[in-house]
Amino acid sequence: MIAVDGPAGSGKSTAARGVARALGLRYLDTGSTYRALTWWLLSRGADISDAGVVAASAGGPVIEVGTDPDAPAIRVDGTDVASQIRTREVSNAVSAVAAVPEVRRSLVAMQQRIIADVLAAGDGIVAEGRDIGTVVAPDAPVKVFLTASEVVRARRRTADLAADEAATVAVTRAEQAQRDRYDAPQMARAADAVEIDTTDLDLDEVISEIVALADGAGPGGRPAQTPRLRKAGAWST
Repeated sequence: MIAVDGPAGSGKSTAARGVARALGLRYLDTGSTYRALTWWLLSRGADISDAGVVAASAGGPVIEVGTDPDAPAIRVDGTDVASQIRTREVSNAVSAVAAVPEVRRSLVAMQQRIIADVLAAGDGIVAEGRDIGTVVAPDAPVKVFLTASEVVRARRRTADLAADEAATVAVTRAEQAQRDRYDAPQMARAADAVEIDTTDLDLDEVISEIVALADGAGPGGRPAQTPRLRKAGAWST
């Protein structure tokens, strides 16, 4: 198993899918589970600033997550919400929902069941999110923490929101900073994770770095290399 953590815009989702494809592994976007619950709450007009309301709804919808890196499906009560959960409205609300302890307990348990089922079937998996290496899968043999400069992260996120005319780099950067503050409690890097700064790396380079770590896992499945910061050459998605 490979655990990939990092803040929004660091490239973890795209890189994790690429690594899963390269190694023939399954893929789990844990963030999509929080987004799915957030979308469900917003679609019902719930006050997400009320932690009590959010907590009471933690087990409300049936959330299903696919693990195919080429088609990572996400459904809520049987409805495909892959596009709906990627809007700015959901992005700006998801951190508040994810911070509620009852939500975290419910969704972390679900994520762990998915990972356990994949591993029990004899397959491997790349799981990415905010606290994979520290909470969801602390025993993952390979752990990676991706970072990038604030400006680059904002540019990447803005490109993802190209259809939203209000999503300028400046606006996205401000919204991103707010998310970073909300997400801080879940953003700790695992002590044995390798940190990779993707600011000046292109996608293939990031994927190659992670694949090399997986290929070079030492005794007990731990990376053979000492965790260190890596940085080099332009992100393309």
